[in-house]
Amino acid sequence: MNIKKTFVLFLALSCAGVSCTDDFEKINLDPNRIEKISPGTLLNPIIYEMASFNTSRSAAFTFEIMQVSLPFPSPSGGEHRYDIGDNAGSSTWSTYYRWLTNIREMRAAAVEAQDPNYEAIALTLNAWVYSLLTDSFGDVPMVEAGRGDEGIFYPAFDTQQEIYMTILSDLETANGLFDTSRDMIYGTDILYGNKVENWQRFCNSLRLRLLLRVSKREEMDSFNKMAQIINNPAEYPVFTKNEEAAILQVSGVPPLVSPWGRAVDFRTGRAAAAFFLDNLNDLSDPRRERFVGEARMTDGVTSIGYKGIPSGYAGNDAQFDFIPSDLNIELVTAPMIAVIMGYAEVEFIKAELAQKSILSADAQTHYENGVKAAIRQWGIEVPADYFENPAAAYDGTLERIMLQKYYALYFTDYQQWFEYRRTGLPVLPKTEAMLNDKMVPVRFKYPSSVQVSNSANYRKAVEAMGGDAINTKVWWEK
Repeated sequence: MNIKKTFVLFLALSCAGVSCTDDFEKINLDPNRIEKISPGTLLNPIIYEMASFNTSRSAAFTFEIMQVSLPFPSPSGGEHRYDIGDNAGSSTWSTYYRWLTNIREMRAAAVEAQDPNYEAIALTLNAWVYSLLTDSFGDVPMVEAGRGDEGIFYPAFDTQQEIYMTILSDLETANGLFDTSRDMIYGTDILYGNKVENWQRFCNSLRLRLLLRVSKREEMDSFNKMAQIINNPAEYPVFTKNEEAAILQVSGVPPLVSPWGRAVDFRTGRAAAAFFLDNLNDLSDPRRERFVGEARMTDGVTSIGYKGIPSGYAGNDAQFDFIPSDLNIELVTAPMIAVIMGYAEVEFIKAELAQKSILSADAQTHYENGVKAAIRQWGIEVPADYFENPAAAYDGTLERIMLQKYYALYFTDYQQWFEYRRTGLPVLPKTEAMLNDKMVPVRFKYPSSVQVSNSANYRKAVEAMGGDAINTKVWWEK
């Protein structure tokens, strides 16, 4: 769906509850004659299109690279074997920059309207999207990006350090701008229904995520800043329950439709990965039924429980004498959810900080809170004896925290991949058929269109990063 169509579709939703009927009629008659927009006009299209795209990319890329699912049959190649095409990140690049341009316009409109809440939301969304972009590629244009109207057609690349310093500073600024006593007057937003306090919680929760992401870099002073946020909930509120999380409810009523035009395409030609299901089986985890179907014998009828096949498997497909578990199409059939950032992630961040003695808190409590939140997020009750299982009980290790965080980040854009790159956890099995020296790639290569259209700045960025390869580590990994 192009921007203009999306803009017009969402404008009606954005205008709900406010006096913008006349303006909408003019725009609907001639969408090319938009002279002035409110800061709320672009908000819903940005939320929906970004959440929708990220959900689809999670299934298409993250699931494979992180051994959640894989194509089946798959005799050779494939991203689950770390066979990554040169333009694997092209849609990510183009989609993110498209909506970053809209976020920039939204912020400008908010500043002109002197509305601090919409400005804070724009800063939060900008930080969210730029974090995804730079974590996917490394150095990317930021300061000069989206400024074609100023004659800047070949933007310089900013370093990842510069980008992180900017967006973390912007999130701190945004937290100070939020005014919960002031109403959001430009329509009803589809994520939080104009609950400013929840937007502020998202802002600070996102800041925790990003500070943890760069915590290896001592110059960022991440741990002290994270402790300041966590220890001052009145000044820096974060998610405290699932109802506050940044999770978009996709109703199925246009324009809030599933990213999958045909839900069956979600599972056709795909199978659950053995790593993903083996751990859930060890945990006796109630999410199995929600995530996948049961495997069957080759007769197609006899059930054999939840069973996947190895990612990056060697040999042909005939080696499997069963039909593996497939993906549950209910996950992509509206009404459904699109996870932007869950409450469980905040609890696992706290658990990790406590486990490392950076936070004076009980790591086990935060770990268990995270597990419970991650399960309940999918509408599932937590069994009373769940943590009595030795495989589920907190054992004091980062490995245990990160395994459960892996499941908490299920269907959350590229977060499983990013967190694996940060920690090397969970430990993923390797096979002889995996390419790239059996190493999980750490970034997308820059799209060929960028190499051609912005070649001089592209070359400078590649030289600064040390190469344009899928194994070139980004700044926060070094």
